[in-house]
Amino acid sequence: MESKNAKEWKCPVEVILAMVSGKWKIMIFRELASGKPVRYNQISDNIPHVSAKVLTQQLREMEADGLLRREIFQEIPPRVEYSLTECGLGILKAMMELRKWGYGLKDVDMSKCEECGAYRLYYDE
Repeated sequence: MESKNAKEWKCPVEVILAMVSGKWKIMIFRELASGKPVRYNQISDNIPHVSAKVLTQQLREMEADGLLRREIFQEIPPRVEYSLTECGLGILKAMMELRKWGYGLKDVDMSKCEECGAYRLYYDE
């Protein structure tokens, strides 16, 4: 999937980093890691320090980059669900590899990282 910013970059790594950069995008990946559709309020409730405006902006950027899909249900009240695309799942897999690499870093106590456990939901180690 071509990033909305792909023409600005010459290196595939730069493209990927541009797609996942953003203060909250890694946490959004964590919320979608189960592989199941998630509603906006579930994401918002689990990332308490992000404003609605910024969360919506980050979700739209991720959708434009082909990392997630947004499904709108025509019902009352309206319902919107988000899930990772194949491209997003691929980046999630790469994050799992970074996590494994992080275990080997000196002076990093991964046993204290409660957040990393969420990434295991979709990809078994």
